[in-house]
Amino acid sequence: MDNFAALVDLARYLGATEAVTIDPADIVIDEHFAHMCAAPRCSGYGQSLSCPPHVGGPGALRRLLPDYRAALVFRVDVPRNAAFSGDRNEILALIHEIAAGVEIAARNQGLCRARGFAGGSCKELFCAEHPVCRVLDEGKPCRNPQIARPSMSGHGIHVARLMESAGWPRNGQTGTTEDGLTTFTGLILLD
Repeated sequence: MDNFAALVDLARYLGATEAVTIDPADIVIDEHFAHMCAAPRCSGYGQSLSCPPHVGGPGALRRLLPDYRAALVFRVDVPRNAAFSGDRNEILALIHEIAAGVEIAARNQGLCRARGFAGGSCKELFCAEHPVCRVLDEGKPCRNPQIARPSMSGHGIHVARLMESAGWPRNGQTGTTEDGLTTFTGLILLD
């Protein structure tokens, strides 16, 4: 795998607790996670271009992965009480910002097809004060193209297995580290 150390360092600089590169073949895709967006219906379902049913889903991601040399996986660890409080949207916005920042830097380095994924609905995170997604409902450009990234869940990314592929210990619960912190994860595919 090529040396992507500068991008790993950038992810940390932007706020990631940890970041590593893995082989894209180690990303586990499971239809179940994409279906969870629809039933029980996630509040972000259908609300933006970055969430189901407006993303390519697991099938599209499976078709993309062979074209990439590496995947940069990053995590942000936060106290459990912050993860399930009013701070949750701020944390999820940070995941989008890190994924977008690394994606843009990778493209600037010549990795023209770099592609970031994050958790949380961009509509809820960046456009909650607007009644509709203007891309979907008005056919206008996205208000936040520099930070909004497609849904990991909507593409069927198995986050617990992604953490295992990155070598990060967990206590058996998705997104919880051995020391009890809650982990939020993002991903950037690198060509």
